[in-house]
Amino acid sequence: MKLYETLAADIARQIAQGVIREGEKIPSVRQTSQHHNLSVSTVIRAFLLLESQGVIESRPQSGYFVRRKPAAQAGTAGDTAAPAGPADLARGETLDTSEFVLTTLRSINQGSVPLGSPYPDPASFPWARLNQHANSLARRAGQMGMTADLPPGNPELIRQIARRHLENGLPVDAGEIIITTGATEALNLCLQAVAPPGSVIAVESPTYYALLQAIERMRMQVVEIPTDPVAGIDLAALERAIDERGVAACMVMPNFQNPQGYQMSDERKRAMVEMLTRHDVPVIENDVYHELYYGDVHPTSLKNYDTRGLVLHCNSFSKTLSPANRIGWALPGRYRSAVEKLKFLNTLNTPALPQLAIAEYLKHDGYDYHLRKVRKAYAQNAGIMAMAVRRFFPPGTCVSTPVGGYLLWVTLADGIPALELYARAQERGISIGAGNIFATGDAFQHCIRLNYSYPWTAEVEAAVRTLGLLAADLANCAPRKRANL
Repeated sequence: MKLYETLAADIARQIAQGVIREGEKIPSVRQTSQHHNLSVSTVIRAFLLLESQGVIESRPQSGYFVRRKPAAQAGTAGDTAAPAGPADLARGETLDTSEFVLTTLRSINQGSVPLGSPYPDPASFPWARLNQHANSLARRAGQMGMTADLPPGNPELIRQIARRHLENGLPVDAGEIIITTGATEALNLCLQAVAPPGSVIAVESPTYYALLQAIERMRMQVVEIPTDPVAGIDLAALERAIDERGVAACMVMPNFQNPQGYQMSDERKRAMVEMLTRHDVPVIENDVYHELYYGDVHPTSLKNYDTRGLVLHCNSFSKTLSPANRIGWALPGRYRSAVEKLKFLNTLNTPALPQLAIAEYLKHDGYDYHLRKVRKAYAQNAGIMAMAVRRFFPPGTCVSTPVGGYLLWVTLADGIPALELYARAQERGISIGAGNIFATGDAFQHCIRLNYSYPWTAEVEAAVRTLGLLAADLANCAPRKRANL
């Protein structure tokens, strides 16, 4: 057993034996690390495993407690092995990304300050109008045919999406559009369409963790390409990987990338597509933040420069209208037939009612007006959050300069481990995104991602101030730890 599994099994055994009783608090991450002479990362993994098994639970501002459950279940709780994350397959023991993300989302649901959320503030969505459309459509549901939601999707929604692309300077063939259950399904279907198991897929580093999970789940190999936090992916390094590693496809987010937030220039986008076209390598473009730009002009997509059908463009309404409806789409280029077939085989369809509700909203309810309000709020919050981090965090902390989206990338001062900051923040009811989950290695273990889409309240400011104090404490500890080595 790995160290974290051994620790998790020991704690579960004590709980089963009644040494630690239901409802009682277990020692903190820091205490457990000191008492067992284990790294903080190992303790966090053990706690995440126990929480995923339902043995313990995290309570904001309080710590971890033994869950109340039947004793028969508690007796075997420590016997289950942790599911492997994408990095586990790549280089052995490491943090399980899936468990980490699920624990973060659960803590947000339980009331943590949601600085670690990957989703925008729910209050920014036009729920009332969407629900009105859905209710009206539901009363007429009997008029819909049994095949109304089969691939490629609802014709009216497809028409509205094609029109939206045209308004943004990208004339597309409506017949190319395939409606999906969110952008994640679009990305997964496109990945399946372009490469078989065992293929090498190039990604930005750091990159959105769901891409790493998708590549691992499909039994493909990942090669991480160095990425500049301003200019974007290193095109020369990408071309070398194509020549030396036989890259079958690449997956990128050129506009307001998650987690770094950069926007590639038009020149670099064009150069990237031209280079990939020379090598006949497809690129899956994740463009879910496209509409959340702060300037006066919308950004271009890689799809704007595609002449051979090699760009598979993926998008959704989850970041701008409603994550609950889970409506996305793909423009798969030359791979359209394969993606449509995979959509049918994988999930059969996308529910018709959410498609129709969004189509009605796009037709009648001022989508542009809604987006202008959201962009203005996010742009203001970006400046406030960045200023607060510079004010409250230790000297040497660096922050990104977002021009779109709602995510701030923070590089902590030297020696501050993101995972330990994450653990201490969780104990105080604050969630953050630790940089460790955005790559398979340790290159970003001193980085964090913060969500600034929520209104700047006294609670949010207090949370950022607390994070800064915790970071300062960890910075003071780092020289002592190095001195003891």
